[in-house]
Amino acid sequence: MVFSSTTFLFLFLPALLLLYFCSRNLRWRNAILLIFSLFFYAWGEPVWIFGMIAITLINYALALVIFRSRNRTSRRLLLALSVIVSLSLLFWFKYSSFLFNSFAALFGSEARAASKHLPVGISFYTFQVLTYTVDIYRRKARPQKNPLYTLLYISCFPQLIAGPIVQYADVAEDLNDRKTTATDFLRGMQRVVLGLAKKILLADVCYRMLLDLLKVSAGPESFLSAWLMALLFSMRLYFDFSAYSDIAIGLGRVFGFHYMENFDH
Repeated sequence: MVFSSTTFLFLFLPALLLLYFCSRNLRWRNAILLIFSLFFYAWGEPVWIFGMIAITLINYALALVIFRSRNRTSRRLLLALSVIVSLSLLFWFKYSSFLFNSFAALFGSEARAASKHLPVGISFYTFQVLTYTVDIYRRKARPQKNPLYTLLYISCFPQLIAGPIVQYADVAEDLNDRKTTATDFLRGMQRVVLGLAKKILLADVCYRMLLDLLKVSAGPESFLSAWLMALLFSMRLYFDFSAYSDIAIGLGRVFGFHYMENFDH
């Protein structure tokens, strides 16, 4: 599910806003937001959502032990274990086939490993999980007692798929105590509309122009057309991520979270 889809704009988001703001209790609001966030991720990744949940709960447990430990060596070993567990999953999906095939080719073997399905957003939520454990290790914040709140921090749908990566210390208080004022809601929605405009009017248009150029080109590219395609491709990437960040920051503010700015320049 993408932010610019009709499913998100006319079904998912209105239903979430209605249920979220009809509830006055923060615990219920967090529960509603967590359920919708998990549904949001499962919509595109129905299997590996369990991998995200597992890696979150593992780091939740390690962070508790790290915070309670007074032995510097054991704290470092536990942090190293957290990093290894988190990055091993990312390494397996992104680089294991590449390394196997590279070594096979180097030694003249014809064996090849098939490319693995890359879970949606795995890079973003892996590093987000690590920010939680590292912030606890550095004692920049206290660990969450409720594992569901830790899962909400990782899976909160506005920034789950493509960031921006949020440090736990920046939103730790928001998980336990936050309010959405009328100004927050208005400014947040304005930011969402700005992001949607960037996505639909700039990023998507650049991409369609690029596809049209690729269709009509034949033979070696001219100097001008090659640079034009490179520019369109770069603009599409930039505005796509910039738009996503705008929408994520705006939606975060609507729900009372204060995400750091991204794509300032």
